[in-house]
Amino acid sequence: MNENVRIAVVGATGVVGREVLSALLDQGVTSEQLTLLASERSEAVELDYGEDTLAVEKVTPDSFRGVNLALLATPAAASRTLAPAAQAAGAWVVDASSAFRGDGNVPLVLPSFNPELLGAPLKGRIVSVPSAVSTALVSLIAPLQKAFGVVRAQVTAMVSASSAGVIGVSELEKQTAGLLSGREPEPHAFPQRIGFNLVPQVGPFMANSPWTEEEAGWTLEAARLFGARGETPVIAGTAVQVPTFYGHGLSVHVQLKTPAPVEQYRAALKTSPALKVLDAPAEKVYPMPMLVASDPAIHVGRLRTFPQAPEWLTLFAVVDNAGRGGALNLVEAGMRLLQRSA
Repeated sequence: MNENVRIAVVGATGVVGREVLSALLDQGVTSEQLTLLASERSEAVELDYGEDTLAVEKVTPDSFRGVNLALLATPAAASRTLAPAAQAAGAWVVDASSAFRGDGNVPLVLPSFNPELLGAPLKGRIVSVPSAVSTALVSLIAPLQKAFGVVRAQVTAMVSASSAGVIGVSELEKQTAGLLSGREPEPHAFPQRIGFNLVPQVGPFMANSPWTEEEAGWTLEAARLFGARGETPVIAGTAVQVPTFYGHGLSVHVQLKTPAPVEQYRAALKTSPALKVLDAPAEKVYPMPMLVASDPAIHVGRLRTFPQAPEWLTLFAVVDNAGRGGALNLVEAGMRLLQRSA
């Protein structure tokens, strides 16, 4: 990569932002090429980057002068302001929030699924990447769609506390310690107590709707990603906040157009480089959040079919929400954009 390229990481002190720095280091990006940005409360925080230490600067709309690529690991409200500012400054922008996922003028790109969009003509310089759950679902469904056709998928997503960022991780830590000491905590980052509890709400509910924005997002993102390739499987389900720190779990029921033995489904999933099949339950081998940390692959296992309904496949999957479901999508998309002519 050209040594004169400048990359801004916005939200650098957050859960995904720190993973972005790790991914950039793996890509050989030097500390001199980086600008670390975050909100005012993180200003002057110092972060390790290889053998160097970098200070975090307060982000403003003027922070992107001379920046070639802005990677936004920020809440949607911040992205709506900062992404246009970075674009106006001439930077390529990749955003990990929900701010632009439904905007038809902004490509929704999963680098392992539709990277061709990153080389196609664009209406602007902003690109959006899907959520961690959508990343896992599309990656799982794609090889099954190709081999057998998929009608629909129903999912229960077990969403870890880090989906709410550093604040969510801290709240789970404090609530767990407090409950073990006999203290009933007050929720702040989540709508109900998350310590030793399950909460069937992730994020806010949509206006006048029983669906949360997280749940509705899976259907929208799948439609945008699959839509360009023809028939779009219907994806719907329930998001549940669970008391784990990292790694989202997905219980998925997939309806296939062409039923087949489970061995053929397993073989189809193994053809995808985005997946790692861990499916030997008799030997206690199956996906778990503790196994997926820092693994760029999505883990899938517990494959089952029903004699009474052979067109349905049930499976369990886990995705590293901070890594594969966030930072790696950002960095992979950003590196491809830098290969385009200015």
